[in-house]
Amino acid sequence: MWDGRLRGCDAMKEILAVVKPFLAERVLEALKLAPLEACTVREVKGYGRQKSYLDQYGDSEYSLAFLPKVEIQLWVDDARVDEVVERIVAAARTGRMGDGKIFVLPAVAAGDV
Repeated sequence: MWDGRLRGCDAMKEILAVVKPFLAERVLEALKLAPLEACTVREVKGYGRQKSYLDQYGDSEYSLAFLPKVEIQLWVDDARVDEVVERIVAAARTGRMGDGKIFVLPAVAAGDV
């Protein structure tokens, strides 16, 4: 039974990386030896700046397209955030539009199920 208590996560951050599907395995491989507390992976769809690229198709089936992406959600000690972000960028950056995004957020509280 859940005890209803959440623990503070003052010394932790949540890293959310959204990358191209064909780069996801490379990113996960780069994170294999990284100092992670936890990791989840999801297939998602969306768009960023490349939406303006899709708009040039006008009324075609592509104009409302969402592109497939993979979302990698990580929890990391504050002191290791830069190291983990550098690993993600090194593995996922191709230099082309749509490589992805990285968000670093405070992890406010956590509890066991």
